[in-house]
Amino acid sequence: MNRLDIIRSVSKVLATRGEAALAVETTFDAVGQALARGEKVVISNFGTFRVKARRPRVGRNPKTGEKVSVPARRGVRFKASKNLLG
Repeated sequence: MNRLDIIRSVSKVLATRGEAALAVETTFDAVGQALARGEKVVISNFGTFRVKARRPRVGRNPKTGEKVSVPARRGVRFKASKNLLG
């Protein structure tokens, strides 16, 4: 399922497809902005998104086997709700 599929599903409940697109885009923007600020996003009966810092490490180039320095960075983690998975 992709963004367009979600918009189609939401448009079945709302009056127009434009309203559905706006609702989905606004939701994703709000989640993205909260994660950018380092906040945890909890959606009941769905799951939790959180930002996790990754340490710098030494990786390998799979093609040459050469050691490569991978810098520290932040990534998003998702933990599914127990209700989501059944």
